[in-house]
Amino acid sequence: MNQKNEKRGFRSLLEILFVSTRLGLTSFGGPIAHLGYFHEEYIRRRKWMSEKNYADLVALAQFLPGPASSQVGIGIGVMRAGVVGGIVSFIGFTLPSVIALMIFAMLLHEFDATNAGWIHGLKIVAVSVVAHAIMGMAKNLTPDNKRKTIALLALIGTLIWQSAMTQIGVILIAALLGFMLYKRHDAEQETSSHFPISKKVATICLGLFFTLLFALPVIRELTGSYWVAMFDSFYRSGSLVFGGGHVVLPLLEQAFVPTGWIDEEAFLAGYGATQAVPGPLFTFAAYLGTVMNGWLGGLVATVAIFLPAFLLILGALPFWDQLRSNPNIKGAIMGINAAVVGILISAFYFPIWISSIAAPIDFALAAVLFTMLAYWKLPPWIVVVTGAIGGVLLGLI
Repeated sequence: MNQKNEKRGFRSLLEILFVSTRLGLTSFGGPIAHLGYFHEEYIRRRKWMSEKNYADLVALAQFLPGPASSQVGIGIGVMRAGVVGGIVSFIGFTLPSVIALMIFAMLLHEFDATNAGWIHGLKIVAVSVVAHAIMGMAKNLTPDNKRKTIALLALIGTLIWQSAMTQIGVILIAALLGFMLYKRHDAEQETSSHFPISKKVATICLGLFFTLLFALPVIRELTGSYWVAMFDSFYRSGSLVFGGGHVVLPLLEQAFVPTGWIDEEAFLAGYGATQAVPGPLFTFAAYLGTVMNGWLGGLVATVAIFLPAFLLILGALPFWDQLRSNPNIKGAIMGINAAVVGILISAFYFPIWISSIAAPIDFALAAVLFTMLAYWKLPPWIVVVTGAIGGVLLGLI
């Protein structure tokens, strides 16, 4: 009987790896599109979860910091085959874009192409992509004047004091404001769900998450180790991102560009290239790590930025029913989400706009790319290729 169960478990893991890898190779369009692909494949086609459990899992991923689509994929793997299933699901969905971006980073370094016209085009792609993200997020996350004001304060604060610590402070203040302003926000009536993670395991994961978050900066100062500093910067960025993959941009920019670990040209070129590959936007870290320290740096960066998401989703699953019914916590999250909009607008101006749009013709190309993405609804890879070609043509003018 045990042997049969082991074979069944192994087949289940292989199936998860196969399906998640196929999604990792074909899921373009960002986190919202990824959730649609997941629903079609996992729920409608394979019926691995009920509609309600899937909706609960998506709600939890939106509630937590980190890459929502990756956390949903991990959760589905956990529901299907335990913690190992979650790991396998994550690897399948993430690895294709990690490999593609590491190869891109190596080629960029090998041929020293940072000043090429197509790189300038990729930087303009970043302008259109972030502008599109801001439009959608502002509509959903700042629907009233109170949250618009929180977003404005976050924008002003992060423009005046440009540091990673400022962004952390802004997020904490926004959580407090949201708690105070929306503590009477009515909680929705929810029914309970069962997730196959024990509270003991969940508590260990949450404890590890917070231990690393607070201990890594101390170890970094005590040791002066380059690798610890690198791991800490990526881990902190992955721990503090509310609102999806685009929001990780300002955190990573502040962590690595002012320190000289990566120059602004290479940073924005990589962000533009990330739009061309399927899978989660957080794999931008694989590109950055590879530029900074080769393939080993790419792997370390990938593990560091995704580890918080993994620990949080495993740690929160058993407690989700209590969390989502608490109006105080919901109010704090509403404040954080509003601040995220302001932080992203700040990043849109600096460094994206001022280092990408140098002439009216640059703005014209950005407008064309934005229209292709937002109104013509063309696939992101077409927008990226058009931007690269446009950058080459601009260099000839």
